[in-house]
Amino acid sequence: MAGAIEKTDHILEPWEKRVDVLRNLLGDKTRQVLTTDELRNAIENLGEKAYDDHSYYERWMAALMNILKDKGMLTQDEIDQRMADIRSRLGLEEA
Repeated sequence: MAGAIEKTDHILEPWEKRVDVLRNLLGDKTRQVLTTDELRNAIENLGEKAYDDHSYYERWMAALMNILKDKGMLTQDEIDQRMADIRSRLGLEEA
C-alpha cells in the first residue's frame, strides 16, 4: 500500500556514520545511557510531520538530542552553540 521498498544500498554520509556510532556508544552496556526502547519512543514522539520530513538518521539525531536533554546531559544552548560553531567552520549561514 505504501509503495515499493527501495532495496539498494545507501552509502552513508560521514555525519550519518557519526550518528550511528554515537547511538552505539550511548547504548553500550558499559555506558547504558539509553536503550533501544528509549530511542524508538523518542523517535515516535517526534511527531508525524518530523517523521515524514526527516531522513532516517535525522530522526535518530533529533531523538538522541531529546533524550540527552531530558536526562540533563546536554542543554539546548550547548547544542545551539555547537551547531553555530559548525556552521561557522563550514562557512554556512545561520539557519
